[in-house]
This record gives sequence, structure tokens and C-alpha cells, in this order.
Amino acid sequence: MKWRAAFGAAALVLLPEAAQAHLVITGMGPVYDGMLHFGLSPEDYLPIVVLAFFSGLRGSSAARMALGGLVVGWLAGGLVAMYVTSVSPELTSVATAMLFLVLGGLLASNFAVSARAVGVAGALLGLVRGLADLAGTAFSVPHTLTLIGMTASGFVVFSLAASLTLPLKRAWLIVAARVSGSWLAALGLLLLGWIVRYGPIVG
Repeated sequence: MKWRAAFGAAALVLLPEAAQAHLVITGMGPVYDGMLHFGLSPEDYLPIVVLAFFSGLRGSSAARMALGGLVVGWLAGGLVAMYVTSVSPELTSVATAMLFLVLGGLLASNFAVSARAVGVAGALLGLVRGLADLAGTAFSVPHTLTLIGMTASGFVVFSLAASLTLPLKRAWLIVAARVSGSWLAALGLLLLGWIVRYGPIVG
């Protein structure tokens, strides 16, 4: 009897009031909403961490270029999504999976590319995720502040992650960082398989 009462109480506590299909509402304002949405979206922060690891291995110049491209791309993608009435979820899902594959492959192979190319990769990542995160929303001040919260979170996560690989000199530590790239590439393959089998991932 006690177990039934405990289970019933837990079910009532965990029962959501409303389902949030897209942006998360914290009650603390749109900037915090954007930060929480970013923190609850692995498709946002995982590729940022991998890009940061890769750009850190390429040097401080590449890291700065990637960070600048990421921020500008994310803001641009979010603004375009708010102004454009419909953004294809199929397109953003496939683009995200492909970015997982490309970025993961770059880090796993430690491929030598220029700082400018790393900056372009950051801009593409920001553009795709900005489009996906703000798809279906209308332009407004709260949504713009939410976008700023997401972008600020991406800035912080990238900076912290890049600072881990910038000073790396020992081979085994570099290999350990590169392993995460292979994981992201494998996740990209899984995402592509999911999209082919079940359709685009919306959120």
C-alpha cells in the first residue's frame, strides 16, 4: 500500500503541465530559455565540443576563426528562421547529421586544414543549428533574446572546450581528444539511418 502511495505521489510530481515541442520555457526570461534549450539539446552542444577540440588542435588562430564563424552563423541562422515562414525539417536534420559526420571525421583524422576553413566549418554549424532551433517561430524580441541566449551558451561551451586541446602536446592526450570525433561521426551515421527509416528529427 505504501509503495502504491509513493508511486502515485511521484507520478503526480512528474506529471507535466504542458508539452513544449520546441523552445523551452523556464519562467526566468527568454535569455535563460535559450540557454536551457541549448543545454538540453545534444545536437547543439556535441558538434560544438568536437569543433572546439579540432580547432584547438589546429592552433589559436583556427580556434578564433571557428568561434567567430560559429557565433555569426548561429545568429544569422536564427534570424533567417524567424523571418522565413517555413524551414524544412528534412533539410536541417540531414544537414545536422552530415555536420556530425564531417566534424567528427575531421577530429578523428586530425586532418590538416587552414584556419579559414575551420572558420567556415564553424559558420556552417552555427547556420544550420540556428535555423533548426528557431524554425517555426515568428520574429519577436523574446525570440531574439532566446537566440542570444543560445548563442552565448555556444560561445562559452566552445571557448571552454577549445581551451582543453590548445595546450595539448602529449600524443596520448591528443589521441584521447580525437576519439570523441569518431564517436560523433558514428552518431552522424546513426542519425542518417534514423532519418531514412523514421523521418526527420524535429526539435
